[in-house]
Amino acid sequence: MPITSLSQLDKDGTYSYSDYLKWQFGELVELIKGKIFPMSAPMSRHQQIIGNLHLIIGNYLKRQKCRVFVAPFDVRLPTYDANGELMPDTKTVVQPDICVICDPTKIDERGCNGVPDMIIEVLSPSTAKKDLNEKFNLYEEVGVSEYWIVFPEAKTVSVYLLEEQKYALLGHFGHLQQPGPLQVRTLPELEVDLEDVFENVV
Repeated sequence: MPITSLSQLDKDGTYSYSDYLKWQFGELVELIKGKIFPMSAPMSRHQQIIGNLHLIIGNYLKRQKCRVFVAPFDVRLPTYDANGELMPDTKTVVQPDICVICDPTKIDERGCNGVPDMIIEVLSPSTAKKDLNEKFNLYEEVGVSEYWIVFPEAKTVSVYLLEEQKYALLGHFGHLQQPGPLQVRTLPELEVDLEDVFENVV
């Protein structure tokens, strides 16, 4: 029987990317280690921040090999079994707000098959817990080198860098906390002015 509604799925079930491809409903979902995480419509300020960041990074990356993508964009991350062996059918498909991919072989018609070099998540009330916990642990585990978490209300950015397979906090950045341009470690020549990131965001 075709799956045409999210309600047809067992919220406690475990699913794979093969299952994900067969679903015919319109709602966006993420799979994290086989578990379903529904996604809700983002708030306008959330979209403004994503748009500002996409414009800043996209303009910098013109005529360069790295690419920047915004959600909805399927990122299939590797899944390993209990013995540490890579599973052929991943159980993790996420929709990062923004991701930077510098290996063009990871990009295909369905999205990204592999680990992005950098991910940015903009918090919203419905996603904050997931971004700060499940996704934080997931991105650390699979080896995302740089993870930015944007806090729209505080207008701050927390930057984590992968060091010896663990995230180290580089700092919390904002107008009142370490003001000034923010260096992107993944793209060493790019400095991001946080005033531009939060421009017109209320």
